Amino acid sequence: MSGRINWFPGHMAKALREVREKISRVDVVIEVRDARAPLASGNSRIEELIQGRPRLIVLNKSNLADTAVNRRWEKWFQERNQLAVFVNALKANTLKRIPELCRKMMEEKWAALKKKGIRPPPLRMIVVGIPNTGKSTLINRLTKRGAAKTGDRPGVTRSQEWIVLGKNLELLDTPGIMPPRIDNDEQGFWLCAIHAIKDQILGKEQVAAFVVENLKSGNPTLFQQRYQLETLDAPTEELLSKIGARLNFKKRGGEIDYLKTCNQLLLDFRKGLLGGHSFELPV
Repeated sequence: MSGRINWFPGHMAKALREVREKISRVDVVIEVRDARAPLASGNSRIEELIQGRPRLIVLNKSNLADTAVNRRWEKWFQERNQLAVFVNALKANTLKRIPELCRKMMEEKWAALKKKGIRPPPLRMIVVGIPNTGKSTLINRLTKRGAAKTGDRPGVTRSQEWIVLGKNLELLDTPGIMPPRIDNDEQGFWLCAIHAIKDQILGKEQVAAFVVENLKSGNPTLFQQRYQLETLDAPTEELLSKIGARLNFKKRGGEIDYLKTCNQLLLDFRKGLLGGHSFELPV
């Protein structure tokens, strides 16, 4: 890939305007990112919108990342006094700390209000982040019901709505917001690999090849076992052809269906069937 990725649909521009208007009504900002790319899955536009409000960075899909790298990132955020928590939104027990940490950030302000004889209002939080980081799944798990729409493709949530999580606890869901432009080619591939960017933007074949290259140089055991590959010491295109043969993905005439193979590999990777992998490392 060369040049810059430009993917900023109209509904995202609208979402930015709406978040900018509503940010003044919230106490805490919950920014959901992908644990496999903790910084690249952030958004400088969101940084601008926060306007100094307390923020909790929720690094979702931690189960799909490298556990050892997750620990390194935890230390990285702690050293910079940035409140961050690693979760798997598909498991409700990992989400318990989120409301607790949000309340803790408000303790000083609430104490000041009580000292003046003022009863603190309900804690209002807003959930923001780039597409497909699992924001809606996180909300559904917190509310224990299907309060927010979910989907397996980027950009499902299009509207904004307050959701009551419990006593004195309210949350605002927002659509995924991508930065207007991604300057770094490698980060673009990271975001496409974790499905924050639609596959069509870069092409399934290119993204699948990128994932294979990363799996080869990372922890390749599950990847090699999954497709019964005798060796990984081969060009990426050749490996993908071997995977297609193992899966019996063939066109009429016996030719390997390369696109179908790439699609299956990406599905397996995104489900965590090829092992945990982190694209971005702390520096």
